[in-house]
This record gives sequence, structure tokens and C-alpha cells, in this order.
Amino acid sequence: MGEMFWVVFLIFVGQTLGAMVGLIKQPTRVVLYGSLAFAAAMMLGISFFQLIPEAMAITPLYLVVISFFLGIAIMWVVDKTLPHINPELMKKEKPSVNRSVTMLVIGMALHNIPEGLAIGVGFALEPALGLVIALGIAAQDVPENIAMIVPLYGLNKSRAKSFFITTATILFELFGFIVGYYLLKGVSSEWLGASLVLAAGFMTYISIEELIPAAQIKQNMKVGITGLVLGSVCVLALCFFSQAQIQ
Repeated sequence: MGEMFWVVFLIFVGQTLGAMVGLIKQPTRVVLYGSLAFAAAMMLGISFFQLIPEAMAITPLYLVVISFFLGIAIMWVVDKTLPHINPELMKKEKPSVNRSVTMLVIGMALHNIPEGLAIGVGFALEPALGLVIALGIAAQDVPENIAMIVPLYGLNKSRAKSFFITTATILFELFGFIVGYYLLKGVSSEWLGASLVLAAGFMTYISIEELIPAAQIKQNMKVGITGLVLGSVCVLALCFFSQAQIQ
């Protein structure tokens, strides 16, 4: 029960903290770029050092490969279909009258569902693994929500409304977690492993397609490399923590 509390806490804290920081004082671009690189390293590290190895121990290789690329394909469709914020530009990608606050919020909310699913699947296999995934996603939620709430505030001119809208989308990540956990905790280990790799595909796509380009590592080499190294070190520490908890 304690692990469940901390997972739910992490689901809420990453996005809420990002929304608060974005409204109170928008961080410098250097800080934002560094945190995006940090989050990318964490999500990639968790995917390749935790989720995929865990899955390969209980799932046939062909199912691992299919699930990974299916996860990437699903996120590609979501990314291309739904309106969303591009943190690099700090504004809507294709601003127009039709892309209203309502559509923006729908895009934000539905992007949170796969993240919640990833946490739920990991928690269904091992609570400690779910905690590790939740930490990684919370790390990327902070800079992502900072980048999201700034243009949202620019659209509706209300700090309270912007904060409420942004934090309300957390419920979709919570929904994804509940579905991932309760739907998959009773399935065979083979399909649970496939779901872990699907989650790794989600996280890999988010890192490579959104976080790393947004971090502008080539233009901010020192900040970017520092963020990547710190994120990698944190993943290694989390891996040791997870293994210790499981054993």
C-alpha cells in the first residue's frame, strides 16, 4: 500500500510542480534545456536498462521486438494526430483560431495516458519497478509542464485557470495507471513483459522525438551533456534501488 501511495504522489507532483514553476517564474532556457536532457536520459535509461531486460526474461524475443516498435508507432500516431505543445518553441506548433484552449487541453490530457500506462504496467510486475518508472516520468513532467503552461496562460490570461486546466490533465495519467495496473496484473507473464516493452516504446519515442530535440544539446553542449550524465547516474541509482527492493 505504501508503494501505491508514492506512485500516485509522483504522478501528481511532477506535473503540479512544473505548472507552479511555469506560472510563478519561468526558468531560464539554460535550466529548461538541462532539465529536458536530464529527463530524456532518465526515460531512455529506464527503458533500456530496466523495462526491456525485465521483459526479455519473461517474454519471447519476437514479442519484445513487435511490442517495442508498436509502442513507438502508437506514440507517433498520437503525436501527429493531437495538438500539443512543442517545448523547444515554447508555443503552439500550428497556432490558429481553431486550435483553441479546449483542443490544446485534449492533446495534453491524451498524451498523459500512455505515461500512466507505463507506470501501471511496471507496478503490476513489481511495485519497485513502478516506482522507478514513475520517478522517470515525473522528471520529464516538470519541464514539459513548464513549457505547456506558459502558452496556455498566454491564451486565457488567467493564472488560476491555467493551473487548474494543467493539473486537471493529471487525471488522465492517473487513469492510464489504473488501467495499466488493474487490467494487466492478472495476465500471463509473457503478455505482461510485452506490455513493459510497449511502455518502453512510448518512453523512447517521447525522449527521442520531443525531449532531446527540445533540449538543444548541440547548441548548449555543456548544459546538455551535464543533464544527460546526471540523468544516467540517477537511472543507475534507481536500478540498484529497484533490484534491492525486488530481492
